[in-house]
Formats: sequence, C-alpha cells, structure tokens
Amino acid sequence: MAGLKYLICLVGMFTVASAGHGQGKYFTRNGVVKFVSDASMEQIEAKNNKVSSALDASTGKIEFIVLIKSFQFEKALMQEHFNESYLESTIYPKATFRGKITNTDVINYSRNGTYKVNVTGKLTMHGVSQNVTATGTIQTIDRNVKVSSVFRVALADYKIKIPSVVKDQIAKEVEIKVDCLLKKV
Repeated sequence: MAGLKYLICLVGMFTVASAGHGQGKYFTRNGVVKFVSDASMEQIEAKNNKVSSALDASTGKIEFIVLIKSFQFEKALMQEHFNESYLESTIYPKATFRGKITNTDVINYSRNGTYKVNVTGKLTMHGVSQNVTATGTIQTIDRNVKVSSVFRVALADYKIKIPSVVKDQIAKEVEIKVDCLLKKV
C-alpha cells in the first residue's frame, strides 16, 4: 500500500511539473524488468511487466519502482521461494532505483534516435541501498522514450541469503534487464 501511495505521489508530481513547464517528463506503469540467474545447475528467469518509471529529461533524473510480488516465474515453487525465502516480499515489497543520466547532453528528445547513456544512482532492494553505475540506451520514438539497460547485481550486496542446499542452483550474481517505454506526460 505504501508503494501505491508513493506511485500516486510520483504521478501527481510529474503531472503538475509538466503542466507548469510543458517539457520533458515521461512516465510508465508498464515497464519490464527481467532477471536471470545462470548457475551451473539451473537457469532461473523471472519477468515483471508492472514496473513504474519516470524520467525528467530536463534534469536527467530517472526512477523505477518494482513490486517484488509481480515477478512471474516458469514454476510456481520458484516464485514462492523467491517471495518467501529470498527477497522476503512481505517485509520488503518493492525495489527502487533513483538516479540520474550523467551524459544527458548526448540525447536529443525532439528527434527520433538511439543514444548510449550512463546512469548513476541508488538501487534499494531487500532493505539495502547500494550505489549503482550502469550503461544503457535511450531511444526517442516520436513523443516517447524507450529506456533499456542490462547490468549485474551481486545477491550478497543486498543481504539476500541462499541456503547451502540450493547454492549450486542460484547464481551469486544475477543479470537484470530493464526495458521500459515511457510516454510523454
């Protein structure tokens, strides 16, 4: 419920800012985040297509909110273990990223194109915040912006414990893939 209140506040903030300045605010509630755990014994993948994201093109500020329970797995038991044992989604219901595109000068939002970007910020997951630097692309498509990135996260950095009985089935580092189409507000 707290995540929903934050999301409503975020939408309101961007809508008011957009009405006042009329430039460069983008938003979605339908972004996609996937993760892949590629361990020696098993590959585990999950997809979440209910990711909220906002981008302020004038400042380069970018945010993502990922509800943990919205990840979908191939096997129901994997999803149950993910939520109950590993990410403890009842205690830590969301992951967030708040950051900034550091090379906004390379992006021309008024013309269709694809731009390589660098992003720095804080990723908060499982109650732990870590500084993150990643590369990605911003593709301007008419009045919309597609944000894509692939980066790796070490589970130990976020105090996600893997029981020794399944340590060969879950990678110590997972690959995170972000793919969000944000619409101009």
